[in-house]
Amino acid sequence: MPLPTQPLRKLGFLTIGLFDGDDPRPGHESTLRIIELGERLGFDSAWVRHRHLQYGISSPVAVLAAASQRTTRIELGTAVIPLGWENPLRLAEDLATVDILAGGRLNPGVSVGPPLHYDQVKDALHPGTADQEDFSYERVRRLLAFVRGEPATDFSGVEGFEVFSDRVQPHAPGLGARMWYGGASLRSATWAGEHAMNFLTSSVVKAEESADFAEIQLSHVRAFRARHPEGERARVSQGLVVIPTDTATPEQRARYQAYADKRTPRTTTPQGPARMMFAPDLVGSSAEIAERLYAHAAFREIDEVAFALPFTFEHDDYVQILTDMATKLGPELGWRPAMDRGPQ
Repeated sequence: MPLPTQPLRKLGFLTIGLFDGDDPRPGHESTLRIIELGERLGFDSAWVRHRHLQYGISSPVAVLAAASQRTTRIELGTAVIPLGWENPLRLAEDLATVDILAGGRLNPGVSVGPPLHYDQVKDALHPGTADQEDFSYERVRRLLAFVRGEPATDFSGVEGFEVFSDRVQPHAPGLGARMWYGGASLRSATWAGEHAMNFLTSSVVKAEESADFAEIQLSHVRAFRARHPEGERARVSQGLVVIPTDTATPEQRARYQAYADKRTPRTTTPQGPARMMFAPDLVGSSAEIAERLYAHAAFREIDEVAFALPFTFEHDDYVQILTDMATKLGPELGWRPAMDRGPQ
């Protein structure tokens, strides 16, 4: 087994939060219980995906507000909020409010680009302005400015009994340094570094300069850090689909492997006009997964991860996967649960 260059410092997980459209509460409750479990197991972070007009979490900020009141330590992140659906000023208010409620634990991840199926949803989402909306990085820059406390208006002071601020309220000190960009291209990695964000790199990248997933992801990590003010200390989190099977039942192991096998064909070549490359799902014992991770060029250059839970499994499956991740895989990667170490 190749030796790790450094122990894994932060272990996190990501969930999509699926639910039944006819009875959505149990699915949302399951997501909150999974986050609570993550805290008890010593995970450093819990992240939720964002799904609009689907049966997954459509309002991660609201879900994380609830999670903030049921946990005390674990960091809470979004991976990612597509800003094409958002007004940056209003989102800045919501993010700051949740960060205050969470005691400074929010890690908002965002991305840009037109919303999925924009032609079908634009009249409902941006009536009257659909063709004028700017879906470029400028949308992120505006959000960053508001979160970091730059003026949103040239008016402030007292008007009658009302007191007005020229910046977003509440202001959450430190939140600006915990903003993440979810990028799949070299351009995005570079932009995130230049704007002093943190960088989320997932199991999907664009095959621009290579058709080797690990090489592509490594180039993004290095490009990001080369442009970031903190250089090699700049935070990067890697998100791969990881399914340890140490304590899984035979039925679970078979189902997990079938899930990965069904998704494997898309990992062999770039997909579609955008040439998207998908990483293989990692299924097996924690020792086997650790060996594959240590052989992964990009993994060797990061020290925090947010491993993605598979989309369609049951609550009990997630409990088993998370428990093995924290008690088996984490130690294989040199990680220690949060309660077993001092402040980092």
